[in-house]
Amino acid sequence: MKGQWLATWHPRPTEHPVLLCVPPAGAGCGQFRSWQPLLGPEFTVIGVQLPGRESRWTEPPAARVDQVVAAVIGELIGLLPAHRPLVVFGHSFGGLLGYEITRRLGECRRWPTALVVAACPPPHLWVGTGRGLLDNDETLTQLLDLRALGEDELDEDSRELMLEVLRQDARLSLSYPDPLAATDFLAARTQCTLEAWGGQYDEIVTVGHLDGWRDYTAGDFRRRQFPGGHYFCLDRVKTIIPTLTELFAQQSTTAAGVAATPDHRRPPCG
Repeated sequence: MKGQWLATWHPRPTEHPVLLCVPPAGAGCGQFRSWQPLLGPEFTVIGVQLPGRESRWTEPPAARVDQVVAAVIGELIGLLPAHRPLVVFGHSFGGLLGYEITRRLGECRRWPTALVVAACPPPHLWVGTGRGLLDNDETLTQLLDLRALGEDELDEDSRELMLEVLRQDARLSLSYPDPLAATDFLAARTQCTLEAWGGQYDEIVTVGHLDGWRDYTAGDFRRRQFPGGHYFCLDRVKTIIPTLTELFAQQSTTAAGVAATPDHRRPPCG
């Protein structure tokens, strides 16, 4: 079953707790297909598919982060029954998008059980960083090389295509406003559990970056380190699957906390 913005590989996606996966810059959500059999049939894996890649490669790229978030939320709420257990997982740039998706769900009074940001700096450090990627192809190339893909996986044509998708996402990131400039920074905080995960050998996202997420939640915060580098969650996925399943056990605690701190800024969405 596939939608425009969401893809899932479960035959009955609406009947089980959901792991919503947002891919890193330059990638599509197909990399999360293998997570479905690893999690098992009692969970549903849903990938967020931005235009300009994989099944949507003929579509023009997204122009604004807020437009992406609104489109994903509209489709997700239409797909999932209310109160379905949900964990949002975002890797690198996908972590930033996952954070905004989570906040918007909260405004719709549908807080996820947890938000997991992997190899992702906190939101205020994303402001303007895409400019450096657009101005320097060498930096883009180095970012792509971190994936350590072999020639059988990445020929010359595929490499150029992935670089172009990285450029698209760098442009998209430039539309992200500075959260620290908001009149009410407290509104930028999530009400659910927030976990910041990192690779022990990641030279891009440091422990300090991960700890910077602490200010972005009014709920529980935890930093975790896993073996590997910037792409630890893709290269060593079996090391993180048990932790992801454990997060769903927090559903009753999260629901109680959200009930105690309702958000009246917007009416329920959908």
